[in-house]
Amino acid sequence: MRTTVTLDADTESLLREAMRQRGQTFKQALNDAVRHGLAGVAADPERPPFVQRSFPMGLRAGYDLGNLSGLESDLDAEAFLEVTRRLIQEKNGPK
Repeated sequence: MRTTVTLDADTESLLREAMRQRGQTFKQALNDAVRHGLAGVAADPERPPFVQRSFPMGLRAGYDLGNLSGLESDLDAEAFLEVTRRLIQEKNGPK
């Protein structure tokens, strides 16, 4: 496959040094570097695949999970109102 690759200056220096040390062409050095770099990325057949377990969050109906900052604000407001109710009851005493 023919493609254009833009290398950072430090990466180019490393590649040119590899070319010089091994007597390789740019293409050979680049392919070897990519193979070596990606070899550790391949899945290990002995290792079981990672499975993400999920659990219910216990959120009340009506809360938008896409707006968690709004949920935080709502919960803060509810906590504030509860504290305010309790303080008013304490101030006014039992009825």
